Amino acid sequence: MNSDAGQMTWRPDGASSTDMLYLRSGNLEPWQPYTHFPEIALPDPPGFSIGYATFLALLKKEWQAV
Repeated sequence: MNSDAGQMTWRPDGASSTDMLYLRSGNLEPWQPYTHFPEIALPDPPGFSIGYATFLALLKKEWQAV
């Protein structure tokens, strides 16, 4: 994994359901909505899950999907 890479999930611990991307820099950090990271958040195409464009971009940067 890239040293600048983190982790991302659609369902953080304790959430019953969600349709938004959550990020964290490592497995000891708390999950936060991707919107808390405006430097990496990208706009989504209409009709897609909230954070989908950011998810795809971060996958290319070797972020881990959890």
